[in-house]
Amino acid sequence: MRCATATDTGLIREENQDEVFAKDYRGCILAAVCDGMGGENCGKQASEMAVQEIFDHFSAGYQTGISSEELRALLLSSISAANSVIYTKSKMDYQSYGMGTTCVMAFAEPGWLSVASVGDSRAYLIEEHQIRQITNDHTVVNVLYQRGKISLEEMAVHPQRNMLTRAVGVERVVRPDYFRIPCKEDFMLLLCSDGLSGCCSEEEILDVMMTNHFAAMPQALVELALDKGGRDNISLAIITN
Repeated sequence: MRCATATDTGLIREENQDEVFAKDYRGCILAAVCDGMGGENCGKQASEMAVQEIFDHFSAGYQTGISSEELRALLLSSISAANSVIYTKSKMDYQSYGMGTTCVMAFAEPGWLSVASVGDSRAYLIEEHQIRQITNDHTVVNVLYQRGKISLEEMAVHPQRNMLTRAVGVERVVRPDYFRIPCKEDFMLLLCSDGLSGCCSEEEILDVMMTNHFAAMPQALVELALDKGGRDNISLAIITN
């Protein structure tokens, strides 16, 4: 399997508070995208701490041939470990108060994708020239939409559209979503922060991915978001066979 990543500060923000990382585990791929939040340098610190702790915890527990249930437990405990580190840091250092981060991570193995997420960073599955969002956005507007209070059109312009209902490091206990999905041989999995998904439609993302070679896709998606205004940091990872 292969993985390609990209990250960009965008055109408005002064600092890139996103973090993206991927690692090969004997032909399987673990990738993660985190979008930090908090004043000053707290957001950047939170996303960096999350990625470091996630990959350290996962690497310490992973073994070739791990069962699907063991893999699920390891992915979720990796996010919980990151949550504990960030939460403790924010409580011990007043300058770090309120720090946190989104996280979407995936482990790709032959025939299967395992995805865990907290916040509004997303995972998309691309198969047979179609794109499908796997993850759920943990946002105020998504809660309102699910309850029938607002429409899809209203979600895009709602004043609370960027307000999260869950994040890593904000509360003592974190509740990640988990998905295990069968995949075809020609799949692509896109993980991204809302710097991409927040300004580009699924159709636009799919078009870029269908018209570029794999190695060029990450930067082409960054350019797509920049052309749409680049209002936020843009980070992504793409996994394929």
